[in-house]
Amino acid sequence: MSEPRTALVTGSAGFIGYHTCRRLLADGFRVVGVDSLSDYYDPELKHRRQAGLLQNQKFAAINEPIETPGLLLDLFEEHRPDVVIHLAAQAGVRYSIDNPRSYLESNLVGTFELLEAARAYPPQHMLLASTSSAYGANTEMPYRETMRTDHQMSFYAATKKATESMAHSYAHLFDLPVTMFRFFTVYGPWGRPDMALFKFTRAMLQGEPIDVYNHGEMMRDFTYIDDLVEAIRRLVDAAPVRPASPEDIAEGDSLSPVAPWRVVNIGNSQPEQLGDMIAAVEEALGIEAKRNLMPMQAGDVPATWADADLLRSLTGYVPSTHIREGVRKFVDWYRDYYRE
Repeated sequence: MSEPRTALVTGSAGFIGYHTCRRLLADGFRVVGVDSLSDYYDPELKHRRQAGLLQNQKFAAINEPIETPGLLLDLFEEHRPDVVIHLAAQAGVRYSIDNPRSYLESNLVGTFELLEAARAYPPQHMLLASTSSAYGANTEMPYRETMRTDHQMSFYAATKKATESMAHSYAHLFDLPVTMFRFFTVYGPWGRPDMALFKFTRAMLQGEPIDVYNHGEMMRDFTYIDDLVEAIRRLVDAAPVRPASPEDIAEGDSLSPVAPWRVVNIGNSQPEQLGDMIAAVEEALGIEAKRNLMPMQAGDVPATWADADLLRSLTGYVPSTHIREGVRKFVDWYRDYYRE
């Protein structure tokens, strides 16, 4: 019987990291989770997620910032991960206006430390999280991975686009197989309190108005967490290979002509109006929202929409959970967690 594979997951106590670790453990992986348990939002939520993971003996937790010099190098040397899933980052478009240095340290320096560790102890596949915000000022929809992404609208997006370029250089120089994910508005149980769905649910249960930006004229490709994790899990086994020549790259594939590196959208390919999401929350709660209409926030974009054809061609899978079903599951979790 073969030895179980080892996965190193950064941001393991985060929203996406927690669900990803659960899936890897269920599939028989040993998982080494790294998370700083920062106070960007309620640390208790992160502690509760991590406590759940620690119930599995195949999970080990390291609670340190990934940008700590030498931390990841030592972990790679000790555990020799077969798969690396890099989800740790300072998240949030709006917070990056107020505290950009935290994005520099976590997103850029942290990713550098990860790439240096992988250079010393190469895994079979590295999968790094980027964002739909990388598409920036593009107005052509749906977003395709082969589009140019030169005009990011926030410092958060700029740091994530920079990590794509950093990872490409290491993939080229050191033949490291790298897949970059661009996530599209992920939501679901155990979600982040700074996200709209969490804020709307909390405010409505407390009888408070919800802040609706751009007067509600927003569209998002909402992606349910279980669908996202399914896509990540399938991509684990779809490591890119450096092409022999540019002619070997299939049409629509974002595979680099000079490196085993590609970027993949993970989204529902079905954008919804913000009002549709609010209506789903109203339906799940049985409460009508009081709307506080506000202008567009700096750094935000009015719409996102993923072309998921590449994900489908690589894995045979595309997210499909409808917004009403996903919101209902989140609301059920929220009421149970907060006893409301």
